[in-house]
Amino acid sequence: MENYDDIIELPHYRSPFRTPMPMENRAAQFAPFAALSGHDDAISETARITNVRIELSNEEKLEISKKIQEAYADDKTVAVTYFVPDKTKTGGTYTTTIGRISKIIEADSLLTLDTGAIIPIGSIYEISIRV
Repeated sequence: MENYDDIIELPHYRSPFRTPMPMENRAAQFAPFAALSGHDDAISETARITNVRIELSNEEKLEISKKIQEAYADDKTVAVTYFVPDKTKTGGTYTTTIGRISKIIEADSLLTLDTGAIIPIGSIYEISIRV
């Protein structure tokens, strides 16, 4: 410590010509740098898992159709599990929605629930009537 005794008590140097850098800018100069912007997003998208759509037999489709008609006629609550295709990858996810069937649009093969959900009938994997 003997080598610096002559300067150790001196005040911190401030330039008479330049204003000090704000603390926000000073911290920003040490921020991490991402050389490949979007690379992490691309890796996350590739790693995201999607399900393969399960094709139903004609008997299973007929059973679903009967349950839809029964629930609609009796105004019962149903739990509908259906396939939602992924917008960016092949495959998709299975989603379950609960509600009452408010409308069946046969021309477009759509099922509308009282919750506002619009479900393509061909995408329905399972339907169960709730008590």
